[in-house]
Amino acid sequence: MSAVLLGGGALAALLAAGLPAQNPAEFSDPPPDRIEIQIATVNGSGCPRGTAAVAVSQDNTAFTVTYSDYLAQAGGNSAPTAFRKNCQLSLIVHVPQGFTYAIASADYRGFASLQRGAKGTEKASYYFQGSPDTGAKSHAFTGPVADNWQATDETEVTQLVWAPCGKKRNFNINTELRVDLGNSDASKTSFMTMDSTDGDISTIYRVKWKECPR
Repeated sequence: MSAVLLGGGALAALLAAGLPAQNPAEFSDPPPDRIEIQIATVNGSGCPRGTAAVAVSQDNTAFTVTYSDYLAQAGGNSAPTAFRKNCQLSLIVHVPQGFTYAIASADYRGFASLQRGAKGTEKASYYFQGSPDTGAKSHAFTGPVADNWQATDETEVTQLVWAPCGKKRNFNINTELRVDLGNSDASKTSFMTMDSTDGDISTIYRVKWKECPR
């Protein structure tokens, strides 16, 4: 099935301070050494313990987060608190010495079943440990719809923010799914997922690299 939405726009600000932006000519090839990402902490109703996993692409240009129990719903027999689900991930990124990275874009995917009059929202923010969460990007979906959805956040080259060189800072990702009944039939369930039981639906974060000053 086709995606309901392919949203564009600037990625939410990662942090208030960091390395200055650069132009594309200064980008480096990905480091040859394999990067590793571990989940330091995971909290939230959308990612109960053991339901979120992280994997790094073979070429070090992206990493994926896969959820297996991320579902927000309202209407029908839904629990009163089920209309909003969230997940807070703190990731330990082991970066090869002499390199730093920035998140260039993020693709979010899932499935939405929204009754006429209902609305779903996907929201995300990103920041490095020790820096304030300065904003979030959201995408709205309006019923009626019963289809896969996709939303993309992108960062302009001049707005990329880089992990501090030579410092270990966890990368934090906060996401949220929300379903509002609006004027839809409250006896019918509307829902929105960001989960995958077969691994085919993942959140993809694309990474840019550059060498740190010597």
